[in-house]
Amino acid sequence: MNASDEPYEAGPVAALRRIAFLLERAREDTYKVKAFRGAAATILPLPADDVARAVEAGTLTDLPGIGASSGKVIAAAVRGQVPERLAKLEAEHAGPLTEGGAELRTALRGDCHSHSDWSDGGSPIEEMAMTAIELGHDYLVLTDHSPRLKVARGLSAERLQRQLGVVDAVNEHLGGGTDGDREFTLLKGIEVDILDDGSLDQSEEMLDRLDLRVASVHSKLAMDSGPMTRRMIGAVRQRHTNVLGHCTGRLVTGGRGTRKQSTFDARAVFEACAENDVAVEINSRPERRDPPSALLALARDAGCVFSIDSDAHAPGQLDFLVLGCERAEDAGIDADRIVNTWSKDRLLDWARK
Repeated sequence: MNASDEPYEAGPVAALRRIAFLLERAREDTYKVKAFRGAAATILPLPADDVARAVEAGTLTDLPGIGASSGKVIAAAVRGQVPERLAKLEAEHAGPLTEGGAELRTALRGDCHSHSDWSDGGSPIEEMAMTAIELGHDYLVLTDHSPRLKVARGLSAERLQRQLGVVDAVNEHLGGGTDGDREFTLLKGIEVDILDDGSLDQSEEMLDRLDLRVASVHSKLAMDSGPMTRRMIGAVRQRHTNVLGHCTGRLVTGGRGTRKQSTFDARAVFEACAENDVAVEINSRPERRDPPSALLALARDAGCVFSIDSDAHAPGQLDFLVLGCERAEDAGIDADRIVNTWSKDRLLDWARK
């Protein structure tokens, strides 16, 4: 592909990151994304003059992690041209994801459910944080999985403790933190598994150290309605639970196929959420759309608060929030009942219970 004749001033790292973001936003294959993020990581620490010399010498692809496609992107950006691959992706995938939801999306201050490469996400913590900043978030809650979910590399107490140190370091680097009015803060969280008896899959000590906790069912999704209801209500009543994640566990589309929703007494579960001030997640992933519309209306009428979350496993997926906003608007849910329209301080006060 040849570069566009349009001038481009953002530089090669920005071009590579933007391509990766748009591929993730379009839910393209992970291997395509990694090629561009890997190339960005290779040239990021290099002096600009060294990269320019490699372009002119035709030796870019001698550098680790840079292939023919990423090399063309770098070369075009270094020469001040819009890379053809970037221009094509902007035309195909940069437009609105929905027809509605834009007004509510502008009210969101952050995202309470996201994953990094510490569990089953595809990118480092700092890349998730930087993208959240670029999207205008005031905060992002990092919620990697808990230990029982081995298929998703769930974090043991020891690994979670190490991760909290990384979060502190990222906030220090970004100038953020959980005190004061600084512009962006990466918050400490977890997506903790709801065990069969309604208990949570992490130690009390570690749960105490977190800012916010999303509790989700990931196993035995076909459990009979009675036991599943007791399991979910048990989790909602746990003092640490702040958000009930993707409550039915259904999949309606996507590469993993489809999956029926779990059966439970939704009215009883949502009434427990309202009584215990636990938010019902409106999961924005296109393959989930969870809870279904009828259950979303039931939770609204039960008096629940909500959290519109991306459940992002890659930086580009952080932009999925508008999909949940559209559903919330269609359901007539007032913005002040959505916890991530709240300021960071209000959110943290609520989450501490």
